[in-house]
Amino acid sequence: LLEKERALMAIRPFRSPHHTISDVGLIGGGTTPKPGEVSLAHNGVLFLDELPEFKKNVLEVLRQPIEDGRVTISRSLLSLTYPSRVMLVAAMNPCPCGYLSDPTHPCTCTPIAIHRYRSRISGPLLDRIDIHIEVPAVKYRDLADRSEAESSTAIAGRVGRSRELQLERYRGTKIHCNAQMTPRFIKKYCELDPAGNRMLELVTDRLGFSARTYTRILKVARTIADLDGSDSIREQHIAEAIQYRSLDRKTS
Repeated sequence: LLEKERALMAIRPFRSPHHTISDVGLIGGGTTPKPGEVSLAHNGVLFLDELPEFKKNVLEVLRQPIEDGRVTISRSLLSLTYPSRVMLVAAMNPCPCGYLSDPTHPCTCTPIAIHRYRSRISGPLLDRIDIHIEVPAVKYRDLADRSEAESSTAIAGRVGRSRELQLERYRGTKIHCNAQMTPRFIKKYCELDPAGNRMLELVTDRLGFSARTYTRILKVARTIADLDGSDSIREQHIAEAIQYRSLDRKTS
């Protein structure tokens, strides 16, 4: 699996399988069992471009590996477990034609076509993705804007300080970052102020968030607070975390 001149991995892996990949190719298996893309991306990035174009059964088999951080392949005479702790990054168009909500190009899709397109990604899979964001087209004046923005160096510094804080927070435990928090740690480190608690309760009831989505919001809010240098999770941290759930849909 490794090139001869790179017998040891010195950089985190980045895997980007084509949307025609099979479920075996993605999670592993076969007559002679071998790891799939999700295990080859362990401790790195698994990038799925054009997410709705993947076969639905292929996407569904991802649910447990990204939740548990491991894949178990069972055969009649043996059972193999491969690691699969990845950062899952996916991209998709807002609709089949790609122009939904575009200010300059009209969308040609019917509501039924848009619903059918988005329904290719199940609610349980979306629940397991921490952050959903929309990326609108960038206007020319923004591309040509020469005003100073926060530098990559400054952003990297904030991220580095946040990671150090989390490593210290979970020292002596089996977890290393907020994303790995168990319910016990969520209860300990994700206590909300009254305003934040009211906001999360209102939005959870109104949008029908699942229990899994609720915990994802708390973990993201904890990370936003860490980046902000705040010991406590405030209302604005909860509000920002909620905004990162743009693809959630109400379920009954």
